[in-house]
Amino acid sequence: MDKAAITFFLDAFDRLICYEQCGGNRMKNSLESVMETIQKGDAEKGLKMLDELEGRADHQEKYDIAQLYDELGRPDKAKPIVEELISNYPDEGELLTIAAELAVDLDQEEEAIEWLLEVKKEDEVFIRAQMLLADLYQLQGLDEVAETKLKTALQEAPEEPVLLAGLGDYYLERGDFSKSIPYLKQAERLGFEFPEGSLDLRLAEAYSSTGEFEDALSYYERGIKEKKEPHSLFGYGYTALQIGEYQTAIKQLEALKDMDPEFVTLYPYLIRAYEGMENYDKALQVTENGLSVDEYNDVLYVEAGKLQMALGNESVAEDRLKEAISLNPSNIEAVYTILELWNKQEDFDSVIEMVTYLKEIGEDDPRFDWYYGKAMWEMEDFENANQAYEGIRTVYTENEDFLEDYGRLLLEQGFRSDALAYFKQAASLQSANETLQELITDLEDTDDVDG
Repeated sequence: MDKAAITFFLDAFDRLICYEQCGGNRMKNSLESVMETIQKGDAEKGLKMLDELEGRADHQEKYDIAQLYDELGRPDKAKPIVEELISNYPDEGELLTIAAELAVDLDQEEEAIEWLLEVKKEDEVFIRAQMLLADLYQLQGLDEVAETKLKTALQEAPEEPVLLAGLGDYYLERGDFSKSIPYLKQAERLGFEFPEGSLDLRLAEAYSSTGEFEDALSYYERGIKEKKEPHSLFGYGYTALQIGEYQTAIKQLEALKDMDPEFVTLYPYLIRAYEGMENYDKALQVTENGLSVDEYNDVLYVEAGKLQMALGNESVAEDRLKEAISLNPSNIEAVYTILELWNKQEDFDSVIEMVTYLKEIGEDDPRFDWYYGKAMWEMEDFENANQAYEGIRTVYTENEDFLEDYGRLLLEQGFRSDALAYFKQAASLQSANETLQELITDLEDTDDVDG
């Protein structure tokens, strides 16, 4: 060994001894100095210091520098360092995963997927890589591929709570609520807790969305104590309303209204909760609160109209319902409600005018023709009445009310055999209607039934 080589190795040994004796703190202290400089507001100087450190750092130190760059929000600086380390350690799954995460931060999703696909099955970060892949594929709209990645990871670790929760959350986001429940329940059994959000609230949403409101309510009761946020308060209130727990619904929806009064969706449900308590004045007040937030909300105008009808204010109700229809002619509930109001008031001209208007603007519904035909009948315009009923009879072959109604229209015009056929068809669907049965018997017993 020549003198130069001996000198090199002695110097290297001295450097190693110094590093060990100093507790390996030299780079640590330098990195801390960088952070202190940046925290004092001189980010440019700090980044320059970090760049200088990188030039003389070993592999472990470069790893630390890359992490610091990432923490400082500079994935563009961290990524080349990690890629250099990968060239030296191509099978290191941790580095491949970090490179993928940095690529995602730089909106380079395709590159991120390529890095993650390099992670081997036996690597300890394989499961994490599959979860990241699933997220990326889901972002690209490749839901089936995402699902496959999660299931592949789960095959490797069937009792891994993070995977179970991840797969449950994946199905929840897709709206496959019944599929999400078993995975979320297993994660719950294994004591999993989401870093953000609540497992209880996810289960509550899944159970509520599948109509299992009692189970959902118990999860909401627990979950809302962990995290009280608008979506959860709404879900809790909605679920309570479905099973007639009006007080609970009111409490949660009022809390949501206080937290976010512009959460417009809450108002119709809060109104119905007050209606359930027969507190119509309070329900009407909530309606007005909602309209002050969104004056173009046709659903709230319908609720206001129905409430005014319940309070006996039919003229005000009519105005509210007309407003709803002017905002949204497709609001079927508004149309049905006002047509029924006019039918009750025997205002058949208004019924005919409304149905004619709706048809002119392209709105069509068989029930509109039924109301129209009924109004024409009441005004003794039998030709148009018959035409309206005939036009929708194939739609209502299983509706006993329509069949009986059409039969009575025909009977009034003297078409007894045709009327009898409709009455019998209605009776086959509603055998308990004694009045209809008597009418059928009378017609059958009459000798002059129209042949």
